[in-house]
Amino acid sequence: MALVPLAAKAGEGIELAEAALETTDDGYRLSSQFSVELTRSLEDALMRGVPLYFNLQVEVSRPRWYWFDDVAIRSTRKIRLSYNLLTQQYRASIDGSLHRNFNRLDDMLALLRRPGRWLIADPAALERDATYTVSIQLALDVSQLPKPIQVSAMGSGDWRLSSGWNRFSFRPDSR
Repeated sequence: MALVPLAAKAGEGIELAEAALETTDDGYRLSSQFSVELTRSLEDALMRGVPLYFNLQVEVSRPRWYWFDDVAIRSTRKIRLSYNLLTQQYRASIDGSLHRNFNRLDDMLALLRRPGRWLIADPAALERDATYTVSIQLALDVSQLPKPIQVSAMGSGDWRLSSGWNRFSFRPDSR
């Protein structure tokens, strides 16, 4: 297991607080925690019924001296946040299957801040004697926004929410 404690900065945006990759009988599970604060523009859009899509991406690679890095695992989890004006409830879904309703925005953002332990690969995906680099990023997917908002988002930093790529080393446990 490898942990990455980082200082989360206050204010708007996304910062990785910690991440861990662990070896289980099912395969490799990623757990992560982010500091997430929506900008005023994003919060207003959400309250007007515009769904926000976030991508949690992970890539596990091994460096090679003779060619590009060997990417052993690449996986993406899609998280959709929305607000229903009629019922006045927030709704979050992960990969289109897990759906949960919330009464408060902060409760819904808690799901985005701690996406849970996520199975990213089977046990045979990584070699036991190798050291890998794990890269993780959580970002707003601007391409999923309605077209008029996409145009205004191009010129505005309020719509560019991303943790950037954060990296740590991982060596698989023997099981």
